[in-house]
Amino acid sequence: MLVPNEVKLEKPATPFNVQQVIKKLVDENQLIVFMKGNSMFPQCGFSAQVVEIFKRMGVEYKTFDALQDEVIRAEIKHFANWPTLPQVYYKQKFIGGCDIVTELYQNGELDKMLAA
Repeated sequence: MLVPNEVKLEKPATPFNVQQVIKKLVDENQLIVFMKGNSMFPQCGFSAQVVEIFKRMGVEYKTFDALQDEVIRAEIKHFANWPTLPQVYYKQKFIGGCDIVTELYQNGELDKMLAA
């Protein structure tokens, strides 16, 4: 099934190129969520919560299903030194996981950040 905002790799990442692959995904997508599942079928409650926040905000974003690539799922935790999924990146900067995104949304800072 084709998911409109999901990013897919042409080739799976390898242990030798995984950092470059993650960096390329972050660099090429203004707002990207590395998550379990995708926007249509989140596979954990935390990923679902981030997707719901972005849907409510009406922002454009991309997702990468880390469950589809074991190498990226293992290495993404080291990329931003953040141990869990989802992970949200905006304009090549790590924003945080579900808890931080939720807090930023609730206090209005996420709106300001994404408007900049």
